[in-house]
Amino acid sequence: MKIPLFDLTRQYIKIRQEILTEIDKVISSGRVILGENVSLFEEEIANFVGVKHAIGVANGSDALFIALKALGIGEGDYVITTPYTFFATVSCITRNRAIPIFVDIDPVTYNIDLDKVEEVLTSHPNRDRIKAFIPVHLFGQTVNLERLEYIKQKYGIKILEDCAQSIGSTWTYSDGTVKRSGSIGDAAVFSFFPTKNLGAYGDGGMIVANDDEIAEFCRSFRVHGSKTKYVHDVVGINSRLDEIQAAVLRVKFRYLQEYTNKRREIAKEYQKLFEDTKSVKEMIVWPNVPDDNSHVFHQYVIRVKNGQRDVLREFLKEKGIGTSIYYPMGLHQQKCFAYLNIPKGSLPETERASKESLALPIFPELKIKEVEYIVLKILEYRGG
Repeated sequence: MKIPLFDLTRQYIKIRQEILTEIDKVISSGRVILGENVSLFEEEIANFVGVKHAIGVANGSDALFIALKALGIGEGDYVITTPYTFFATVSCITRNRAIPIFVDIDPVTYNIDLDKVEEVLTSHPNRDRIKAFIPVHLFGQTVNLERLEYIKQKYGIKILEDCAQSIGSTWTYSDGTVKRSGSIGDAAVFSFFPTKNLGAYGDGGMIVANDDEIAEFCRSFRVHGSKTKYVHDVVGINSRLDEIQAAVLRVKFRYLQEYTNKRREIAKEYQKLFEDTKSVKEMIVWPNVPDDNSHVFHQYVIRVKNGQRDVLREFLKEKGIGTSIYYPMGLHQQKCFAYLNIPKGSLPETERASKESLALPIFPELKIKEVEYIVLKILEYRGG
């Protein structure tokens, strides 16, 4: 059996005619840049997240860069974030000539440890220069939004939520209020890279915000800093969500809840199969599936203990099973950030996760019999 980590074509087969119809409408209209689909999709995403504004841009990396700039972050400022994330979360800080402060992760959720964030905010020698915090809702699981709001208010820093992997994920507050990821930051960003839960057939990104001035800045910055054609208030960049990609995303957005439900069903099946097999517990730690449907399972990531991760991955590859490693090293270990002089071992949970984590296939069209095959082969490796 051949099982890819992700398969875009299975989904396309089911929605092909809808997609082609909408693409034809765009091209036939002659309006292929910042047209009706971009505007409508922005409105749909804003309503979905629960914010006033949404601004479509070319990709998630640009969304981070522009949004952080809109928050006023610049040269000499410090920004707290996680080292266990995709490169763009941190490159947006350095591209704005600011300085990242890496805070270690929680070993269960892989999200940034908020206790350690507060430690930094009370003890860092350059505390007065810490201007922002970028939490990442990793693998589809929301960072504690109630705690984020508390940190934002107590310490007076800007929060930019990185929701590239978490569209539709939620957090339930102590009073029973439920909020979506992306709804509480000064700004938040989404990615529509093809492998995301809501993915385009190319690149795409979105910035969301409640603040009118932040939204206005982002909207003009994406078109070279121009509010009026050929009049430039700042030196912006060219980063517009493509009209055809917006049309594609509007079709897929109608199915997002269905896709999310299927991801959760697959995650539950993995969990059931692992829990039913006691022998695997010596080697595998699998993620919990919350009862409140807060997790959207962009990735299904297990830990492989005892130094067996890479060997197991090679074994699964031989059995036709695609896997991936998110992430093979913490960003503090990347050569381009060596100038930060962060000693090895100073972020132990990140460094341990980079040696143990392994992403198994999870996408809406994955069949239960394929999940059973994957777990069977893991057990076969274990000799179970």
